[in-house]
Amino acid sequence: MDAVFKALADPGRRHLLDSLNRTSGQTLRELCDGMGMARQSVSKHLAVLEAAGLVTAVRQGREKLHYLNAEPVNAIADRWISRYHRSRVQTLAGLKSSLEGSTMGFSYTTYIATTPEKLWEALTDPAFTRQYWGAEFTTDWKPGSAMTWTENGVTIEDPEQVVLEADPGRRLAYTWHTFTPEFAAAHGFDADWLAAATVGSRSKVVFDIEPQGSVVKLTVTHDDFDPANVAFQGLAEGWVPLLSSLKTLLETGEPLPAPVPV
Repeated sequence: MDAVFKALADPGRRHLLDSLNRTSGQTLRELCDGMGMARQSVSKHLAVLEAAGLVTAVRQGREKLHYLNAEPVNAIADRWISRYHRSRVQTLAGLKSSLEGSTMGFSYTTYIATTPEKLWEALTDPAFTRQYWGAEFTTDWKPGSAMTWTENGVTIEDPEQVVLEADPGRRLAYTWHTFTPEFAAAHGFDADWLAAATVGSRSKVVFDIEPQGSVVKLTVTHDDFDPANVAFQGLAEGWVPLLSSLKTLLETGEPLPAPVPV
């Protein structure tokens, strides 16, 4: 946690985090344009932020995209702010952007004492996903294949629910499920929420798996949200306990007490 506070102490690094909070998935060039700072200086700041776990970089082709990782900030909030009426305090680093005409997203990184093969199984095998997620996916896990989601007693089918990438033990990506009336009813959401949750394009989630010695680094990036999509905040908050439950299951054999819906 000392590294987090050290990283946040510099105004230039806070400005970078603000920029990623407003618009996620930026390249180094885009961040430099908004900083008015030399490329080398921005690179050094990003290295400090990445080392502190506040920024996650995901390579896409020749580009490296940078995302705000809210997990360390969430840990600070859990440790201190909850003691002083968190509901009265503004979020330290809000994930939501109100930037007109852009898409939003977020990224989380965690380290799990497991193998890439076991983590892949936990992300794709219904016997695992039922335990920490309460959801099942029916698909052959081939790019372009349809996915059927079953969660909280609701089965969701849609031709746009598809596998985007599947490289076992390395990378998995798929589009998010459809927000159907049945899904909304199962979770207690009303018609207004359903209408707002289906605004804009369908979001997607990407799991990047990297072996790091005796542990595996898992980076989850969920993006392509329309700024007006009300599902964004709930999903941003829901991934934190879900990933904690996944980590606990793989390291201890038991998930957290109840599956985490997102």
